[in-house]
Amino acid sequence: MAGHTDNHIVIDAPIDVVWRMTNDIESWTELFSEYSEATIIERRGDSILFRLALHPDENGTVWSWMSLRTPDPDTRTVRSHRVETGPFKYMSIFWEYIETDQGVRMRWVQDFEMKPGAPVGDEAMRDRLNRNTPVQLQLIKDKVEAAARATAAI
Repeated sequence: MAGHTDNHIVIDAPIDVVWRMTNDIESWTELFSEYSEATIIERRGDSILFRLALHPDENGTVWSWMSLRTPDPDTRTVRSHRVETGPFKYMSIFWEYIETDQGVRMRWVQDFEMKPGAPVGDEAMRDRLNRNTPVQLQLIKDKVEAAARATAAI
């Protein structure tokens, strides 16, 4: 049994601002509340190899991993997968940006499977992601909208 999540939010900002801010990996420690580190390791053509680290958990453990992310500005989509999978057998994320009358609909689809012996199974990880992803999406929405307003005011 594999895990799957599908979450989205509408951001009231120009698509170029949403795209630029959410694809600036180095700023993810400011854009997301969960990351303590976001470091580019290597650029490979259109793809970016990078390391993320979470803030320490309740036991003081810092979880980190490397991912490979490939943005496609023509289709306004991004495909990413973990290179260092940690407790996951695999983890793939698809980001999609669609302009609507209300703003940019940013969607994250996550497909994964946990390794046997991982601290949590597929269902528990799906539930965890479905609790945390909307929180992160709302933070991003608030920060991107604030940046768009500040830019428009200049």
